[in-house]
Amino acid sequence: MNHAQIMAALRGNVTVSCQAYPGEPMRDPRTMTQMAEAVVLGGAAAVRAQGLDDIRSIVAAVEVPVIGLVKDGADGVFITPTLEHALAVAEAGAHVVALDGTRRPRPDGRTLAETIQGLKAQYDVLVMADCGSLDDAKAAEAAGADFIGTTLAGYTREREKTEGVDFELVAEVVAACERPVVVEGRIRTPHDVTRAFELGAFNVCVGTAITHPTSITGWFVNRGA
Repeated sequence: MNHAQIMAALRGNVTVSCQAYPGEPMRDPRTMTQMAEAVVLGGAAAVRAQGLDDIRSIVAAVEVPVIGLVKDGADGVFITPTLEHALAVAEAGAHVVALDGTRRPRPDGRTLAETIQGLKAQYDVLVMADCGSLDDAKAAEAAGADFIGTTLAGYTREREKTEGVDFELVAEVVAACERPVVVEGRIRTPHDVTRAFELGAFNVCVGTAITHPTSITGWFVNRGA
């Protein structure tokens, strides 16, 4: 799958993130692969997957682009935090490598630009930068990211965490950046997806609202409480 095909698949469509947290019953590569197959049947244009075993299994099972990442740690920069992690994700077969696109210090001491350059020197992959603010987005674009994600809005202390999608940030990033913007984070309804596209999103990534039954069950049980 070449870059043009990946771009065409993502443009104007929905990606679904198939992830489960450590210790949960669904935290198993086969289960996540079945979830990925199910969302593709429902129309997902791409799948976002976490963990090397999950990525390998999902890439082998579906015919849509796979956005891959690994999480190492639980605080600070932990989404594909180092060049070593990024290379491993590419080696596992991801078509797009998602990584922390913030301006925070990275564990291996490399800059985001150095990480992207090092990755692309060895693998012909696209890069999605998970950002938390407008300044992150601008810096990630300058560093060479192919996609700018709003994934970390509200999680880096630069912006207050909104109850739902941070549409204000979406509008700012779309206006300021030339690279395609992937809207991700707290998308819970089809209306949210529509609004994101109205604001100029290139692609919208939905996760919890589709693939995390524990959270979804809690929404119904608590009924917004």
